[in-house]
Amino acid sequence: MSSSVQDGIQVLHVDDEPGFPDLTDEFLEREEEEFSVVIATDASEALDIIHDNKPDCVVSDFDMPGMNGLEFLQITRIEYPELPFIFFTSRDSRAIVASGVAVDITESVS
Repeated sequence: MSSSVQDGIQVLHVDDEPGFPDLTDEFLEREEEEFSVVIATDASEALDIIHDNKPDCVVSDFDMPGMNGLEFLQITRIEYPELPFIFFTSRDSRAIVASGVAVDITESVS
């Protein structure tokens, strides 16, 4: 898990795919010094991080074991309705929109 940047932008990346969040971390922190990426491997861990660290943005996979991305989004919206939430997934973004959650998603990238 990357350390947070005091005055920077903290991005929480949630993905169960080993190694993928690390690539995102390296890319964002290399491109912009003000980015700090915190990594969670599942939605339950991510909820704890949101509660403790209050990140500026969430980037989440949609298909995860246990609590999936949709359930994670719905729980997150209860306490943090204004938190930007982006699905970054291999799934077709039209399928995500068709699932009826488009009004709660900040962005979907596939």
